[in-house]
Amino acid sequence: MTSNKPKSSIVIIGNGISGITTARHIRKQSNVEITIISDESPYFFSRTALMYVYMGHMQFEHTQPYENNFWEKNKISLVHKRVAKLISEKHMLAFEDGSSIVYDKLVIATGSKPNRFGWPGQNLKAVQGLYHKQDLEQLEAWSGSIKSATIVGGGLIGIELAEMLHSRGKKVHFLVRESSFWNAILPEEESEMINQHIRLHGIDLQLETELKGIESNEEGRAKGVHTTRNEFIECQWVGLTVGVSPNIDFLKNSSLETGKGIKVNSFLETNLPHVYAIGDCAEQTEPLEGRQPIEAVWYTGRMMGETLAKTLVGEKTKYVPGNWFNSAKFFDIEYQTYGTVTSTPVYEEEQQLFWKHPKKNNSIRLSFNPSTNTLLGCITMGVRLRHSVFDEWLTNKEPMDSVIKNFKTANFDPEFYPTYEKELTMEWETLKRHNNP
Repeated sequence: MTSNKPKSSIVIIGNGISGITTARHIRKQSNVEITIISDESPYFFSRTALMYVYMGHMQFEHTQPYENNFWEKNKISLVHKRVAKLISEKHMLAFEDGSSIVYDKLVIATGSKPNRFGWPGQNLKAVQGLYHKQDLEQLEAWSGSIKSATIVGGGLIGIELAEMLHSRGKKVHFLVRESSFWNAILPEEESEMINQHIRLHGIDLQLETELKGIESNEEGRAKGVHTTRNEFIECQWVGLTVGVSPNIDFLKNSSLETGKGIKVNSFLETNLPHVYAIGDCAEQTEPLEGRQPIEAVWYTGRMMGETLAKTLVGEKTKYVPGNWFNSAKFFDIEYQTYGTVTSTPVYEEEQQLFWKHPKKNNSIRLSFNPSTNTLLGCITMGVRLRHSVFDEWLTNKEPMDSVIKNFKTANFDPEFYPTYEKELTMEWETLKRHNNP
């Protein structure tokens, strides 16, 4: 094994949003040497845009927010290699090609990998997930021979894949274990809206249906799936989208403390000195009330990167994730969520105001504390809100009367997005009369 004198004192494994945000914010505050390692792509790209490359809306290079010379200009070294092992007692990373690099401080931001649960046939050709750039390339390589595809798992990646394949004219079968799409997250009305919307696009949505196994043709390629309904679905490609898990296999024999992810404290420190973990691969040992130990979300990854950068330049900073926020698209229905909105609320702790357009896929759901009448959270479908306004309301525990009265200020762009303040006000007044007869 050869060892090269390090070019940097801070080494970052992973060039996703967490790792890149850390590097950029360190550079804004310090001239310390930085190296970013990734075996996925030489340059940072927007992972959420991969689907639009497949759908023909953009070229892959358009997913890269920075010019290729940005990194050299900012004196950030890029290493396109795969890390095989962490040798923490030597402050060293060993690469698969036999070379190595040493570090003064190490940031692990290796993201997630698609889950596989030991199904028969899960390792056949034309069976894959969708997370990495290589997954997109693999899907593209198979696409010419796909007439029918089966997607297993009803989360955000699953519905993205359904839209992608549908855009190429493929027949799509969509197996979802739950009784309604994403109903652990979405309340009943929103979940049913998406069920109908998926089917309206010609997708064969099969609820309460799981994968039993994948059958192979004589060439070792998937030719169909067996379901828990004892049905065989003929297809030439299978997408496994039953969630993701931290991408930390290369750390199995290291001294790092791991659970599902790499365990970190509120300063994003691991159990090893000068070793940190952020993003999808980090598992909080002390998550805030109502938050998950692992949050595989773009927004939290960016926030962790910004926080850790301060610590790495000498301003030790606690990670405070702020109010929960996420967004997605279900085909052409935009979805936003802020704060806490449970799919099955406990009445004494959370009440909800819900309005839905009688004909369109537009809805607003506000959750509030029934004892104080203060805002807890929001879910919108087909209604885009201003993040800054809602974030401030949640931080200030805004009274519901004030939220309803000023809801127009939260509308993202009234010129292009319809506003429904009048209808929401009527629903609120009705709910208040019901609560206070």
